[in-house]
Amino acid sequence: MDWTPEQISDLTRLWGEGLTTAEIGKRLGISKNAVVGKAHRLHLPARPSPIKRTGPRPAVYRPATPRQPAAPRAPQAPREPRAPSQSAQTSAAALRALANQPSAKRMPMMALSASTCRWPIGDPGDTEFHFCGERSLDGKPYCSAHASIAYVKMKPRTEAA
Repeated sequence: MDWTPEQISDLTRLWGEGLTTAEIGKRLGISKNAVVGKAHRLHLPARPSPIKRTGPRPAVYRPATPRQPAAPRAPQAPREPRAPSQSAQTSAAALRALANQPSAKRMPMMALSASTCRWPIGDPGDTEFHFCGERSLDGKPYCSAHASIAYVKMKPRTEAA
C-alpha cells in the first residue's frame, strides 16, 4: 500500500490519541494490520498489549504441582451385587470355554499373519501364552468362534415409560 503524507500524519495523530489499531484502520479505510506495520516502520511508541495479564509472567515453564490425595471418604454401606444378565452369563461361559480349550494351532505373536486369528489365549506374562492361529474371517482379526464373542450385536433401545 502506498501511504500519502496526509495518511501518515493522520496515523501519527490518531496513534498519539491512543486509539486502537482497529479504530485507526476504520477511520483511514485500511486494515488494522496495515496500521500496525506502518506504525512499526515509523518507529511510533509501543502500545501496551490489549491482552490483560492477571499476574507476573512466568520466566520459564513450570510443570503442574502433583495433585494432593483426596480426603478419605466416609465408609458407605456395601451394595448388593447385581446378578449378571443372561447374555452376560452366556458370553462369560463361552469365553471361559474358549480360553480353556486347547487350540490346535499355538501361534506366537511373531508368526501371526493377516489371515490368522489374533485372539490371545492365556496370560501374556506366562510362557504358555499364545494366539489362536486359526484362519480368520475376511476383514476381521478373529476366526468365526472368537468373532462371535468379540462382535456382539446391540439390542435395540426401548423407550423408558
